[in-house]
Amino acid sequence: MKVGFIGLGNVGGKLAGSLLRNKFKLTVIDLDNRLKKKFSELGASVAKSPKELAKEVDLIITCLPSPKACSEVMESKNGIIEGLSKNKIWLEMSTTDNIEIKRIGKLVKETGAIPLDAPVSGGCHRAATGNISIFVGGEKNTFNKILPILTVMGKEILHTGELGSASILKVITNYLASVNLVSIGEALTVAKKSGMNLKTTYEAIKISSGNSFVHETESQVILNGSYNISFTMDLVLKDMGLFNDLSIKNNIPLELSPLVLNIFKEGQQKYGSRAWSSMIVKRLEDACNINLRAEGFPSELTDSGLVEKGHEV
Repeated sequence: MKVGFIGLGNVGGKLAGSLLRNKFKLTVIDLDNRLKKKFSELGASVAKSPKELAKEVDLIITCLPSPKACSEVMESKNGIIEGLSKNKIWLEMSTTDNIEIKRIGKLVKETGAIPLDAPVSGGCHRAATGNISIFVGGEKNTFNKILPILTVMGKEILHTGELGSASILKVITNYLASVNLVSIGEALTVAKKSGMNLKTTYEAIKISSGNSFVHETESQVILNGSYNISFTMDLVLKDMGLFNDLSIKNNIPLELSPLVLNIFKEGQQKYGSRAWSSMIVKRLEDACNINLRAEGFPSELTDSGLVEKGHEV
């Protein structure tokens, strides 16, 4: 199966890299000429337009920063939809709105092609090694057909139901991660102000009922001081906005979500849209005139570079 990949950013570039490492015939396109050149040097073909890419391959993957970007790539002149035909597959791996995925999915079906939504979860460091989780919504038979490709890009693969269901679940899980990040900032601040060793605090949380994926990963780059989680404030606000839209659509009187959304809006205003999302904890660091630092933690996360269990505290 020939594969096309559009969107070679933080996550997309790593997913596409996994396909190349596993010898898939890959065609790519991106707005960044440096990324196109990089993938060309690695052995990928570079298409002149989304339409050309869609004509040349069997599976078209998009991994883009926003629903608007996806709509433009799909529906613009020389866009993907113009290059689709019967039995081609469109796999949307962006975090997007389930209503928008269904709307575009209908246009895809009108060409005879098949749409699937397949957002990923687990962080860039896991995307780089093919160890990320992938939710997939859409036809089960088509899911089974591309499963060998999905298992190259990810480790935990879950078919979630009809088209759009994967996007709903991704927005939910991103919301939970954002709430957890804010609570971790509060927990580490209380530990610091109470005179606790933050390295010991990290380990205590890790082996306790308060542990989480976010703590095991993002707490490390917070304690290092780099905050580098390869995910930015504007993306958190996009995802939390999608989550809040779901709650409004379903008439759910949420209490925590609007509060956390406002916290991240304040963080974006203070540190910038492209600041790492984990910098949200700096609000408390600045307010309390402290820094949440401890020795022995990495500046970036990799699957092999995580602090090992049981390190000396």
